[in-house]
Amino acid sequence: MSWDSFVWFALGAVLLWAAGAFFAWKEKRVWVYVCTLAGIAVFFAFILGMWITLERPPLRTMGETRLWYSFFLPVAGIIVYSRWRYKWILSFSTLLSFVFICVNLFKPGIHSKSLMPALQSPWFAPHVIVYMFSYALLGAATIMAVYMLIRKRASASEMNLTDNLVYVGLAFLTFGMLFGALWAKEAWGTYWAWDPKETWAAATWLCYLVYLHLRKAKPEDWQSACFILLVSFVCLQICWWGINYLPSAQGLSIHTYNVK
Repeated sequence: MSWDSFVWFALGAVLLWAAGAFFAWKEKRVWVYVCTLAGIAVFFAFILGMWITLERPPLRTMGETRLWYSFFLPVAGIIVYSRWRYKWILSFSTLLSFVFICVNLFKPGIHSKSLMPALQSPWFAPHVIVYMFSYALLGAATIMAVYMLIRKRASASEMNLTDNLVYVGLAFLTFGMLFGALWAKEAWGTYWAWDPKETWAAATWLCYLVYLHLRKAKPEDWQSACFILLVSFVCLQICWWGINYLPSAQGLSIHTYNVK
């Protein structure tokens, strides 16, 4: 499987996801599942093909991790749709996944079989995959926050959905950090070194924890909670890719990698 064929798999997947989103608005649930799951299968077929071709999980470069994010967005979308029947979530997940696909098409990154020794740990793949799934769920929660702030009102059901997305997203984020610590121990001999990546990972985790505590302490203050979600998502983006552009990260990281 070569990277040149990505455009065809991506196009097929996006068209199927768009069809699933369309059928969601038309209340044709069977076709929602058929189209969305078929799109997920097509996209995963490319990831699996790349995995076989590279002889390693496609998780090393930012381009490869964007593949997983593009994959998990519709997965999170269909899960949310199945549980709460929000029609718009599939449109959102398709649109956002399309954005990341376009980024990969214009800036694919380097894909080779080589894998540095630090990334050969069995904890590396689950660490990144779990993180990508949590990012997708927390991204959906952020869209809910933006939607409510723009509307300047929030219903109990909307806040309940947002809370549930954060609950599950934070749980996976926590597992991702634990897997990352186990990976770091095996690769560098220490669970946690407080380098820039790990510091921002801890800050992101704490921000979402603040959101949950505020929701428990002041459930009526939905606006503050939504603003905290926005700040949390900014921290998440810095932790994921923004850290590479900060001066503090240049040459200071003990655990040097670019996929968190």
